Amino acid sequence: MGLFSFIKNAGSKLFNRTKKEEEVKEVELTRAQALQQEIQNLGLPVSNLQVDLGQAVIVHGVTDTNANREKVILALGNVDGVTAVDDRITVTNPEPEATFYEVVKGDSLSKIAKAHYGDAMKYNQIFEANKPMLSHPDKIYPGQVLRIPQA
Repeated sequence: MGLFSFIKNAGSKLFNRTKKEEEVKEVELTRAQALQQEIQNLGLPVSNLQVDLGQAVIVHGVTDTNANREKVILALGNVDGVTAVDDRITVTNPEPEATFYEVVKGDSLSKIAKAHYGDAMKYNQIFEANKPMLSHPDKIYPGQVLRIPQA
């Protein structure tokens, strides 16, 4: 559990910024619902999921593994406009945590795998660790944060 920082203007465009925002509370509720729907759409297994907005996106729930917990954090944090995720998810069967890595210009999964594992061909480990947020190994972008599981 903890607070994870992200780049505000990088990521999925879940929030419609073209609408006139008349009621701040209503907008926050709509955004929190959009974030919760994103986790459900990705099929990440979290029971009692609750997403709140404040200084950071606050996420509560229970899941089986650290991998699922980390994917929820990244799915929420890799949304345009989100600057921090306050993780309050309980893990029932914890295993070693992954490292988080922020993609920079010129990165590829094979380049990241070479840097972290010493073997560019292990790029698929990183791809698999970031499904369903990644749909293809070549679809990463600067500012995106990825899970790098332990080798």
